[in-house]
This record gives sequence, structure tokens and C-alpha cells, in this order.
Amino acid sequence: MPADPHESVAKLRGRTDQMLADLAALVNCESPSRAGRDLAVCASVISQMFVNHLGKSADLLPPAAGFATGPHVSWRGGGSPSVLILGHYDTVFPAGTVTNRPFECDGVLARGPGVFDMKAAIVQAVFAIASLPPEVREKVEVLFTSDEEIGSASSRELLIDRAKACGTALVLEPSADGGALKTARKGTGTIEVVCHGRASHAGLEPEKGINALVELAAQVPVISSFANPSLGTTVTPTVASAGTADNVVPAEARMFVDVRVEAPGEKERIEAAFASLSPVVPGCTIEVRGAIGRPPMPASASADLMKVASRCADELGLGPISGVAVGGGSDGNFTAAAGVPTLDGLGAVGGGAHGDTEHVIVAEMPNRAALLAAIIAAIA
Repeated sequence: MPADPHESVAKLRGRTDQMLADLAALVNCESPSRAGRDLAVCASVISQMFVNHLGKSADLLPPAAGFATGPHVSWRGGGSPSVLILGHYDTVFPAGTVTNRPFECDGVLARGPGVFDMKAAIVQAVFAIASLPPEVREKVEVLFTSDEEIGSASSRELLIDRAKACGTALVLEPSADGGALKTARKGTGTIEVVCHGRASHAGLEPEKGINALVELAAQVPVISSFANPSLGTTVTPTVASAGTADNVVPAEARMFVDVRVEAPGEKERIEAAFASLSPVVPGCTIEVRGAIGRPPMPASASADLMKVASRCADELGLGPISGVAVGGGSDGNFTAAAGVPTLDGLGAVGGGAHGDTEHVIVAEMPNRAALLAAIIAAIA
């Protein structure tokens, strides 16, 4: 923590216009998760931000073999790192979204696709690190991945490895309501259920078909019953499709199910329940794909770091800061499950993630940058 914490906040507040200029460039540089070329361009923009503010470019690391995403952005301060700043720069919005909804700012709110989740946090992190003295900065490592929004398959091993090497992970996912940090997360996964039957003419000989849609309909209440709200387990059918034409008995029907678990043993119970699904329509078969890919992040992983964050917020004059458990998952689930102390929700303050109303509160950007810098200094 600097000798005068309030002075560090004031300096960052004086750089708000620069932060917004970088944020505008980053938001208008689209980065959909599966758009490799767009991701590569955006990664270069981020690397140049490091050059502009820290005098050293980032390394652009290729995704794991077999994955067609974009490069992961890695920056190191030059010494032996003791804290990993972890985030992602991919977004859920398809290419072309900024044509109709580009970055805009009225001085109070900044808007645009991906501004809250999590491009403002990337800008905040760069400015936070730049505000640190060299002896602290050299202990910082940064990793911005290109595939968090689609499960982190190409970055998972890398981010776990780097988190273990650093020993602490600070995750830049957006804050919870009111700027709260995220101290615990449910384990999350998407499971696909596919029912296979046999097609036939629905009018001439429906009896020769095996109706996969009827099978799927029978499975929906069974699958929904796997939930256990008392343990924090939710099992929610979300998207379903079946058939090829309105006069054909559907040979295939499929459904995606959002699953979230909190309590120990629930991941195994849910996965076993899906594996034991039994067809009710004679001749149908059921195929289950996917699993609960992100394990829970327990509150114990963030307990000590939350104390550090609360102390830093007080010393900076930012007022009390709270921590909450949330249902969504992040890459913090992986680092916590690997035994690395992890604190999440250190990104922007705002709302509307993944939607048309996505926004960031401008006045909070320098405050969050100062908080992140203070936590890094306290750890390093």
C-alpha cells in the first residue's frame, strides 16, 4: 500500500479519460469467442495497451492444440510472479454487433458489447499495474484468455498451471450488485441429452416410426427432478429441438440442460443421474453428452484474500466492500479447485452482462483500479 493511499486513488481518477479512450478502442474491436481472426486482432490491441502504459508488450500464446479460438494474452513484470491477474477478452456477442451498438459514454455510464464482461476490467488492470512501483510490478503476471465464455477448454491447463506457479489468483470478472466481490461460486456445466428414434411418415404409417420427441418430453420432468434447491443444486432444461418436417415422426430430439452445484458430492450425483436415464418409448435410445466442467469455488478459497481486500478498500477511502456467493461460474472455479487462493469479481462495476443494456459506471473504474493495485501490493 502506498504511503498515501488516497493520493493513488486521486491519480487514477485523473486518468479516467485515458481509461475511457482505451476502453472505446477495446470495445469497438470485436472478439467473439469462436472468431479466431477477430480475437487475434483484439489480442494485439491489448498487447499495445501494455506497451503504451507499461513499456513492455504482452506475449500472444496459441490456444491448446485442436482448438480454433484465439491467442491468450500473457504479460509478466519480469521478476518471480506471486500474483496472477486472470481475465478473458472474448465476448458472447456475434461479429457485427458494434455496427449497431458501438461504444458510447455519457460521462456517467459507458456502454457497448462486452464493456462490463469484461473489457473495462482489462483496462482497469493495465492502469492498476502501471500505478505500482517497479519492485511490486515485477511480481505480477497477467493472463487474458480467449475462450472463457465457451468453457475455457483451450486455456484451462494453462491458467491452472500459471495460477499454481504464482500462488494467488485475482479474477477480473464483473462485480456483483453494488460492487460486491465474488467469494464463492457454484460448479457449472451444460449437459446435452439426445434421444434417438426412427423416422416414418406421420400420416401414412406413424406406427413404423419411433418418436424421439415423445421420448424427450417424457425425460424432461425426470431430469428436472434431479434438482435439489436445499443443497443449492439447480437443473434447468433450457433449449430443445426435434424433427425435420411437420409430417415426419421425429427420429431425433435433443435438449440442453444448465446444471449448477454447490455442495460436495452433488457433481457426482448429478452426472450419475444423467448417465442412468432410461428410455420409456420402445426402441428409443438416449445419449448424454457433457458434464459439470467447472467445479465449485468454495468460500474458503477466498476467505483470507477477502480480508485483504476489505482492509485495502478501507485504507483507500472507498468505503466497506462486501463479498457474496454467486451461481455463475468463471475461471476462478478452476484456480480455486486447484488449491490456489482465489478472489473473484474484481472487475468493473455496472450491469447488464451479455445483453443490450450492458454498461459500466465510469466513476468506479479508477476506484476499482486502485483497489486492485492495493491488493496486489499487499500480496506481493
